[in-house]
Amino acid sequence: MTKNDLLAAIAEKGGYTKKDAEKALMTVTGTITDALVKGEKVSIVGFGSFEVRDRAAKESINPATKQPIHVPAKKVPAFKAGKALKEAVDKK
Repeated sequence: MTKNDLLAAIAEKGGYTKKDAEKALMTVTGTITDALVKGEKVSIVGFGSFEVRDRAAKESINPATKQPIHVPAKKVPAFKAGKALKEAVDKK
């Protein structure tokens, strides 16, 4: 499902215009992004939670040159599905 498909589904199911659906989606994703940037966890009961995790630095190998490279530590977004979402997906 692409962003346009998602917007069309939101508009249809919610009875919104595509423009209103896009505004709502951008607001939700922007708010989640802002919270993660601040280091906050975002929990949506029944759906899941978003959080920031630390990824440690590591040594790796460049597949093109076979030379070792250093990959620095960084923060990455993570999503953990909630119970209701897991159950809904498993019913298929």
